[in-house]
Amino acid sequence: MADMPLVEVKNLKKYFTKEKGLFAKPQYIKAVDDVSFSIAKGETLGLVGESGCGKSTTGRTIIRLYEPTAGQIIFEGTDIAKLPEKKLMPYRRDMQMIFQDPYASLDSRMTVADIIGEAFDIHKLGSAAEKAEVVATLLDRVGLKREHASRYPHEFSGGQRQRIGIARALAVRPKFIICDEPISALDVSIQAQAVNMLEDLQKELGLTYLFIAHDLSMVKHISNRIGVMYLGKLVELAPSGELYAQPLHPYTQALLSAIPVPDPAKAEEKQRIMLEGEVPSPLNPPSGCRFCTRCQYRMPRCQEEEPQLREVAPGHFAACHLLDR
Repeated sequence: MADMPLVEVKNLKKYFTKEKGLFAKPQYIKAVDDVSFSIAKGETLGLVGESGCGKSTTGRTIIRLYEPTAGQIIFEGTDIAKLPEKKLMPYRRDMQMIFQDPYASLDSRMTVADIIGEAFDIHKLGSAAEKAEVVATLLDRVGLKREHASRYPHEFSGGQRQRIGIARALAVRPKFIICDEPISALDVSIQAQAVNMLEDLQKELGLTYLFIAHDLSMVKHISNRIGVMYLGKLVELAPSGELYAQPLHPYTQALLSAIPVPDPAKAEEKQRIMLEGEVPSPLNPPSGCRFCTRCQYRMPRCQEEEPQLREVAPGHFAACHLLDR
C-alpha cells in the first residue's frame, strides 16, 4: 500500500436540523461530530459501532450523498467537500457505494442491465454495445449469469441482489468503494461468500474500501484497520489485530466482549461487559466524554472535559482520559 492516503477525512461534521416551531430556535442532531481518519490506497478501513452511532452517515457524507456541515474530504489530494456538482462529477465516478438493503437499493422497474449500466450512461463512457459487454463482464465477475441482464430485481434472492449492487458499484471502474453494511441483510450462510468476493475483487482491481458494519468478527476478517464510533465520535482507531488483542477504550472493550465464542467451554470463561443505561440522544449529547454516562470507569473529569483522539501506541489512537494516567 502506498504511503499517500487515497481518502483523508479531517474534522468532518454532519449535523441535521430539527425544527421545533415557527419561533423556536432550531436544534441540531450531531450525527457526525469532528471525525478524522485516512485510508491508504488498497486498504480496507472498517468502521464499527452501535446502530445510530453515525457510521453510515459518515460514509454517505464522504461520498456527498449528504452535504457536510463542516470539515474536509480530501480525495487524491483534492478537497471535494465543497465542490459544486459539475466539478464533483469526475470524483463521483471514482467513489461508489454498496448499500445495505439489497431490496430497497435496486429500482424494481429497471432491468439488471439498466441498473448496472446507469452510471455508464451518466458518465458517457461508451456506446450501447460497449455498455452491454461491460454489464455481461460484471455479471460474470460477481458470480451471476449473462442472461440475468434482462431480468428484474424481484426475480432474485437477497444475496443475488447484493451481487447486482456490487456489479453496479464496479461499472465505472472506481478507485474507492464505501460498503455500507453490505452483508447485514443477507443470510448467514452467504455472508462469507459476499465478503470473500469483495476481497477477491479488491485484489484483482486494486480497490480501496471503507467497510461499515456492526458484525465485529466479519470486520476483523476483512479490515486492515478498524475505527470505532460512538455517538458521532471516533473513539478508537487501530490495526485490526491490535484492536482485538488490546482494545484501549472502554466502549471498544465492551463491544468486543459481546462477540459470540463458538466453543462453549471458552464462552463460559469469557467475561461479558454489560453497559449501563441507554445510548444518549445525539440531539442532546452528554458534556465531556460522550461515553461517560455508560462507562464503569468514569471520573469527574470525564463529565467536564472531552477527551481528544491521540496516538497512544504506534498507529493506535484512542480518546479516553484513563489513558492519561
